[in-house]
Amino acid sequence: MNKGIFSFLVFVFSVVSAQEKPMQIAFLSDVHFQDLYGSFSDNDFKGIVNPKTGKATILRTMDAQLHSTRIFNENYFAFLKALEDIAQKGIRIVAMPGDFSDDGQAYNLRGLHKILDKYHQKYGIEFYITTGNHDPVGPFRQDAGKDDFLGQDGYPLGIYSKENIGKTDHKIITRDIAESGYLEILDELKDFGFYPKKENLFWSTPFSKYSLKDYSYNKALQDAEYAKRMYNVSEGFPVPDLSYVVEPVQGIWLMAIDGNTYIPKNTGANPADADNYKGAGIGYNKVLTNKKHLIDWVKNTMSEARKYGKSVIAFTHYPMIDYNDGATDEIKKLLGEKKWQMERLPEEDVAKAFAEAGLQVHFAGHMHINDTGIRTIGKNMLVNIQVPSLAAYIPAYKVLTIHSPDQMEARTEVIHEVPRFNELFPLYEREYDVLKKGGKKTIWNKDILKSASYHDFMLFHLKELVRLRMIPGDWPKDLIENTKDLTGEDLLRLVQNKALEKERKDTEAFKKWKMEDLLLDLYKFQSADELAFKDIPTERLQQYQVLEKLFDRYEGTDALMLKLKSIFKILSLLSHGDPADHFEIDLKKRSVNRL
Repeated sequence: MNKGIFSFLVFVFSVVSAQEKPMQIAFLSDVHFQDLYGSFSDNDFKGIVNPKTGKATILRTMDAQLHSTRIFNENYFAFLKALEDIAQKGIRIVAMPGDFSDDGQAYNLRGLHKILDKYHQKYGIEFYITTGNHDPVGPFRQDAGKDDFLGQDGYPLGIYSKENIGKTDHKIITRDIAESGYLEILDELKDFGFYPKKENLFWSTPFSKYSLKDYSYNKALQDAEYAKRMYNVSEGFPVPDLSYVVEPVQGIWLMAIDGNTYIPKNTGANPADADNYKGAGIGYNKVLTNKKHLIDWVKNTMSEARKYGKSVIAFTHYPMIDYNDGATDEIKKLLGEKKWQMERLPEEDVAKAFAEAGLQVHFAGHMHINDTGIRTIGKNMLVNIQVPSLAAYIPAYKVLTIHSPDQMEARTEVIHEVPRFNELFPLYEREYDVLKKGGKKTIWNKDILKSASYHDFMLFHLKELVRLRMIPGDWPKDLIENTKDLTGEDLLRLVQNKALEKERKDTEAFKKWKMEDLLLDLYKFQSADELAFKDIPTERLQQYQVLEKLFDRYEGTDALMLKLKSIFKILSLLSHGDPADHFEIDLKKRSVNRL
């Protein structure tokens, strides 16, 4: 065969194969990146020396980590592991739905830029990011700092952007710890979606006047400028909106929606005053009232996409659909309207608005949970896929495989093993010794330093978070006091006696767990959904089912029994939600099916 013809056939075969290969996008949310090995531009401090590695390290205390819904340090290593994992899978598009940094400090943004650029250069991965409530914390740069970095002596170290803030005696001053605003984030990370690239087939913002038909790179470049991306969040209060839509490969539009809505506290104050804005943690509920142009933009974009045969995949920081698997009313009844982070729950009008705008597939973060929410509004179906955080249990990312415009597959990739995840443990030993000598009443459990894997470490983090923060903060004290010593056997006897069950269950096997185990398992399901089944003994799961049925039949008026009945109902609902591990989305049939 002629060599020229042979080469041509090889080329054609390669092109056809490439076209037939399904498109894959990885979603990495709530990375909360902090640069352990970063540096400051105006201070020589490089961190404290780790005796295990000899490296200077800028880290937060373990005490701070275990009182927070996220860790601050080990997620650095998990992020690198996830990126390696994605690269080895051959995935070349990564979307990051917000909280890519932890409060947007300049040194962390530089460190993140360096890592993303490395993986772009080495593997050709294209990153597309959108903002979360931690990046930025407010629309404009503001002085800030943290009291809970770890000092060389094991005591807390404060790092602040100016001298007159902070509580600790031991402190470092650097402007690089200030919380960046939109302008600083845009300048540092413009290469990762916030600005168009020449190779993009399309790129625009909610403020762009052009369509796909008359698109040009130069037009997009002009519209990407900071001054062109402003709107009035309240009358006379212009703030940025970094939303954009991009076509990185033929036929796929990635829609990055900036859901941050920073409301002024005082409408009589200076619009440029960074301290005069409330945080955006409440999510999409404020978009409906103060950022309505986003709904119109989504509607117009979806219409344009249908016109030109494009598939739209949206990602933003905030959920659009209730993520409590139908347990919200029961949780409110048991704990109250303001517990369990209820203020972050999207109202049903949010799902309705975006579904009616035509949005179909949406990836979100913010809550650090694994979940899938589905709403069918008329002829429209909206699927909200919650991406877990690498900085919380269960540490994972999502992969979307687009088989066709109507057939898609979502898979959850859990990060179990992470190289170097225990690298900082000697420093925590020093911290623990200081806390113990100081006689602090409640100290974190040192056994977390025995964790054999990153998965185990994050599970232990959840356990300590529940003990140190969730139980004291969310649950009625009398309920905890009255039940803390109860075992599974006690609960079984209690409900059998109250319900006068004819069929008595064997109580011996129920002795192995206590109420604290039940509450922890409740949070496991809230965080990991169906993936939590792997982290709970099978025998205990079967016993929960027995107790769920027995408590469900209880019709008495005893206050404690009714609260226990509510707990088991919540457990049942959280553990039986829509598919959240591996599932297919059929947009034509408007169905989501477990795989």
